[in-house]
Parts: sequence; structure tokens; C-alpha cells
Amino acid sequence: MKQKTEEAEKALVDTNIIIQMDDVKRVYEMGDNVVEALRGVDFKVQQGEFLSIMGPSGSGKSTCMNMIGCLDRPTSGDVIINGKKTKLMNEKELARLRNETVGFVFQQYHLLSTMTVLENVMLPLRYKGIPLTERRILAKETLQSVGLEDRLSHRPHELSGGQKQRVAIARAMVTNPRIILADEPTGALDSKTGKQVLDLFWEINRIGTTIIIVTHDPGIGLSLPRAIHLFDGLITEDGKQQNLEKEVHHV
Repeated sequence: MKQKTEEAEKALVDTNIIIQMDDVKRVYEMGDNVVEALRGVDFKVQQGEFLSIMGPSGSGKSTCMNMIGCLDRPTSGDVIINGKKTKLMNEKELARLRNETVGFVFQQYHLLSTMTVLENVMLPLRYKGIPLTERRILAKETLQSVGLEDRLSHRPHELSGGQKQRVAIARAMVTNPRIILADEPTGALDSKTGKQVLDLFWEINRIGTTIIIVTHDPGIGLSLPRAIHLFDGLITEDGKQQNLEKEVHHV
């Protein structure tokens, strides 16, 4: 009991650190094959940062995202999200941490085709046990903040790619998460619409939300204040780009 208490206190030493990865390794065994997806990854992210995790296919960036999003746990090392070590948590505790702390945005939107825009955005609130009337109010307010207040009753097939992605962003925002993880969020969009989506992420970041964009596109990744580069499961570069941050803020 004393050891667990000491570990918990150590994890909470710096409350401004929202994400911490300490010598994280993730090994997958697939039959006779052993894949080392992460081979000792170390980094910290402060609350309110806006950064990218970059790398080619197979570099480990998706595995890294799954660790941060509490969708997976390390084979060894520590992943600490919002002061909590994920390897010490059971599946129910992980699901609660994920639902309360992280919002997800995907390249292919992952909207439910049988639901309206409003219903799609309300869905995460249902999992949190929020009453229906409150869910409607929160979802409408969030959709208004992304400029879709006139699309509430539309279904996904009636929307453009950019509109679908804004719905997905609203769905990620509606629970007021501390972290938003975006996996190739502009990958299915043209350059103009992609820039609009990126501008929206900047607006969300300005209110204090930590945003991580996982991408192989240097045009996106290097436009952010910080870029973590992965290759073969290792960090090859972790650069803060203060000049780029100032330029993007004033576009």
C-alpha cells in the first residue's frame, strides 16, 4: 500500500504535465513474429501544448497515439496521463480516464451514418451519463462553435468532407477533454479545407486544450510549435519551433 501511495505521489509531482512517457516499450507477438513497435520512448507534454507526432508508416506513431489515448498499455515503462499510470489501471478505469480526458479525431471521421449531426455529437455525452436535455444543449453549443449550427438535422452523407471533419471535431470537444488526439485529420481533405480544419484546431488550443496531431505530412507537422519525430519505434528528434508558432498564430 505504501509503495502504491509513493508511486501515485511521484506521478503527480508536476501537475502541469498532462502526458508523460518514460522509457516506453511496446512489443507485439504475432505467431512467431515479434514486432517492437516502440523501443524506449521518452517525452513529456505540458497542458495546453500543440504538437505533432510525425513519422512514416511503421514508425510507431499510431502505437504512441494509442498509449496516450488509453487504448493500449506499454509492455514496459510508464505512460502517465493526467497524473495516472495507465499500467496500474484495469479496463474499466482506463475507459473512464479515456472518456473524461481524451477526445479523438480521425482521418475518415468515423461518424455514424444512421445518426444526425446532432446525435453524433451527443453520443460521447451519453456514455458519461449526462441527461438527454443537457446532452442536446451541450451538443448544439459545440456545433455552433465550429460553425455547423445550420446542419444539426443533416446526416453525414449530406455533408462535405470539411463539414464531416468539423462534426468529428465537435464530437471530440463536447466532453471538454484536456487532450485532443487527431490522427491524420486533414488527410482526406483538399489543401484549402485542410487549412480551415487546422485553423479550427488552433482556436481550440487557444482555450487551453492540449492537441496532438499524428501525421506523416511535414507540411502539417512542421507548422506546429513542436514536432516529435519517430522512426523504427524511437524518437529521432523532438523540436520546439517557436518562430513557426508565432507565424501560424498571426496568419
